[in-house]
Amino acid sequence: MPSKRQKFGSWGEKIAAAMIKNHGYILLGRNVRTPYGEIDLVAQIGDTIVFIEVKTRSNDEYGMPEEAINPRKREHMLHAAQHYMQEQSLFEGDWRIDVIAIRGRQGQVDAEIAWFENVCS
Repeated sequence: MPSKRQKFGSWGEKIAAAMIKNHGYILLGRNVRTPYGEIDLVAQIGDTIVFIEVKTRSNDEYGMPEEAINPRKREHMLHAAQHYMQEQSLFEGDWRIDVIAIRGRQGQVDAEIAWFENVCS
């Protein structure tokens, strides 16, 4: 049975998935597991694969959601994305890593959302 924290994270991922679809992205995968960790969302826009880390917070007690992306987390994200691209050897386009930060309460329809593109460049 999923914990309260897992349900909250899943809520944030659903918001992020809906948002990227509304921006014309094609969702290729959710919670994709790699030896380097899980990739929350994998999407495609044009010839670019986008790996998306979703960070969800209900308050600022532990800082803004995007502040959780420290150098160690960036390194894990980069290795996970590289592994995915090696596994998908047929794809030869560009790729990048984005972060979608969500602040709100579970079920809130007007959550605050910030999208940071290409965070590992």
